Amino acid sequence: MAVFVLDKHGKPLMPCSEKRARLLLQRRRARVHRLIPFVIRLTDRLAADSECQPLRLKLDPGSKETGVAIVREVASDVGGAPDAFVLSLAEIIHRGRKISEALTARCSMRRARRGRNTRYRAPRFDNRRRPTGWLAPSLRHRVDTTAAWVSRFIRLAPLSALSMELVRFDMQAMENPEISGIEYQQGTLLGYEVKEYLLAKFGRVCSYCDASDCPLETEHIVAKANGGSSRVSNLTLACRPCNQKKGDLPLEAFLRKDPERARRILARAKAPLRDAAAVNATRFALLDAIKAFGLPVETGSGGQTKFNRRRLEVPKSHALDAVCVGHVDSIANWQRPVLRIKCTGRGNYQRTRLTAHGFPRGYLMRSKRAFGFQTGDMVKAVVPSGKKAGTHVGRVAIRATGSFNIQTAAGPVQGISYKHCKLIQRGDGYGYSFVPPSTMESETRSDASRRALSLPGLKAEVSRAN
Repeated sequence: MAVFVLDKHGKPLMPCSEKRARLLLQRRRARVHRLIPFVIRLTDRLAADSECQPLRLKLDPGSKETGVAIVREVASDVGGAPDAFVLSLAEIIHRGRKISEALTARCSMRRARRGRNTRYRAPRFDNRRRPTGWLAPSLRHRVDTTAAWVSRFIRLAPLSALSMELVRFDMQAMENPEISGIEYQQGTLLGYEVKEYLLAKFGRVCSYCDASDCPLETEHIVAKANGGSSRVSNLTLACRPCNQKKGDLPLEAFLRKDPERARRILARAKAPLRDAAAVNATRFALLDAIKAFGLPVETGSGGQTKFNRRRLEVPKSHALDAVCVGHVDSIANWQRPVLRIKCTGRGNYQRTRLTAHGFPRGYLMRSKRAFGFQTGDMVKAVVPSGKKAGTHVGRVAIRATGSFNIQTAAGPVQGISYKHCKLIQRGDGYGYSFVPPSTMESETRSDASRRALSLPGLKAEVSRAN
């Protein structure tokens, strides 16, 4: 992975190789500016004395993950689209779903507070207008996080242009590939109310026990408590006993003794289109956000990205999809480690842990800092003896007692004294890990995100510098 380089005044220079960065650190011509992403700052050079080649940052926006690639563009020998030499790959893991769940929990707590036997709190008048371009917090998070990392990479590398995949999903065609013409205007419930539509669809019987001639209720196949939507494709009919017995259980668990029935019900359910809707809602907001940086912006379609990836025989991943965005003739040096950037947030205001019934079960610290450390900081703990003897590097979770937990690449390590911990990098709301290029095809993203890869050859220099 290329190392970002700054001049003595913090201006970005051309990234260098890991070997060159190691030599600069050994000869005291550079200092470690930041650990992840790894940045060095030269002590004897100015940006005015250096020449920079054209670099382009490419984005592949997604609902859960966004791919980022920094490439050096070289004019093609045959003309036309340029060649892309990959310098850095990254994937931003969003937390929009967690934000949505937190807001839902806060809403339910406020509603319960108004219903309990406490002082009366009159609801505010609903006269607050949403501004033009308003997005839900979970969607705004995707836009703001991506724009923040684009801004950070602009400060770390001499970027001259940006590229972004501007994709639009046809969600009706995703549900019904044979749709055409006027059917786009009619929709699923043409001529029906929801309940009548379900009665006609399921033959006026309970989907779980085949009961008929009894009142039938609308049932969510995937419960709303588990993230299910109220789309018609997620609704079925059930009698009251079956509806109450199922509750928020997954369908497979509720019908574990009748898997064939569960299979038939799931065959009628459609895949949720929440992710496609999120990308559709944020694509122009993200485009406007990156245009505000003042660099030339190139947009490409999803079909063009897929065509480039298949033509160049590149594996499927968000980071490599970003490399294939826009006009590109060939790709070189794409087998690089991928920096996984997981959005973790900076904590919350909740001061208690709650049981399943909403009762407090302990109180959290009032202070966010203890013994000079804060939850989310990257630390290096050298334990000389005991069951946990060794060196542990990762994100720390603090306790008032001074016994910390460290989340390492191999898993959590509990009960590490603060006396053995040394700060490497302050927490900035993100968790970092590296995915080796050899695992991109054989591992899933969830498996790969648990593995870490240190920058080769720089570990010893970083340890000395810190």
